Amino acid sequence: MKRSVEQPNRTAILLIGNFLTNSLGTRHVSEDLAEQLTARGWPVITTSSYPGRLRRGLDMLLTIWRRRDDFAIAHIEVYAGLAFIWAELSAFLLRRLGKPYLLTLHGGSLPGFARRWPRRVRKLLSAAVTVTTPSTYLLEELGGFGAKLHLIPNAITIARYHHRSRSVLHPRLLWLRAFDHIYNPTLALAVVDQLRDEFPELSLVMIGPDKGDGSLELTRQRISELKLNRFVTLTGRLSKMEIASQLDAADIFLNTTSVDNFPVSVLEAMASGLCVVSTRVGGIPQMLDDGKNALLVPPDDPSAMAAAVRRLLTEPNLATHISEKARQMATSCDWQPVIDRWEELLNTLIRDNRSIIAKKTRLIAATDDQTRSESP
Repeated sequence: MKRSVEQPNRTAILLIGNFLTNSLGTRHVSEDLAEQLTARGWPVITTSSYPGRLRRGLDMLLTIWRRRDDFAIAHIEVYAGLAFIWAELSAFLLRRLGKPYLLTLHGGSLPGFARRWPRRVRKLLSAAVTVTTPSTYLLEELGGFGAKLHLIPNAITIARYHHRSRSVLHPRLLWLRAFDHIYNPTLALAVVDQLRDEFPELSLVMIGPDKGDGSLELTRQRISELKLNRFVTLTGRLSKMEIASQLDAADIFLNTTSVDNFPVSVLEAMASGLCVVSTRVGGIPQMLDDGKNALLVPPDDPSAMAAAVRRLLTEPNLATHISEKARQMATSCDWQPVIDRWEELLNTLIRDNRSIIAKKTRLIAATDDQTRSESP
């Protein structure tokens, strides 16, 4: 699906990334950015919403080519792995068309990818008019790859989340990610297994779509093996409104991931006032302050994560402090100030690339005039 919203006196922008809410139930930050820019009056074209990676990648390239006269600047989301290839191909086609573009780097696995493929990463980054990243982690890890990086954090709309200070905690745990091996969902089950005798009212709700790598099947298998059916609920994918309701009902958020950067799901939990217990991986230590707005533990360590949950349930002063500080941190990532920064950056890029954009805009206007004159 490609969405175009025309507004006068604005330079059209093409957003190239994952727009998968309708097809897979997975909402990426690119969708929020498109929504926010559209609300500010920017003409926005988006690609792609196809669920299959191959079809989605091809659609990105086809959209660049077919809509080449409809936009003057492009934005590409960059992830590691196969997704990096589509970013490379998109950037190559944009360069051939003479279109300026900027990049946004995502994902905790990107630094490792850059160390394996430094020439490819350097070439991609150095050819962009600018590069942004949502985390200081990627800023530090990838700052030496041929481009000056700008820090613009991921954001949420704070008003959408009901805040409740967790001054009195109940053993209601929540897990919110896609079922994928990198997010290590079975770690949450091991935590429940360690705590269930000590806290008989313990419950865990696990929310997220199936990524198809066998993680969901393994989670179901472990629930059965550990006899956790009474304690664990799998909801599948939920709408944003349903997720907000589940966040409000829970008290402790488990982030069990093995690789991470600046997860929006953690921001959502913090905005709701939940106490976050997270693995200390990737950009998490730069995002969260251990003992202040969250508790951090080593990756894949069920005993350490269970101990952190136990501390929150038995130390009410600690839980209250973390809940309040979490909300403060999430508020700093509200979309209002963040979209201001995006607009400032885009306006600067448009000004600096005015000659290229003006030429493209004149061609677009000429094409429109010719079309209107030929209309009966």
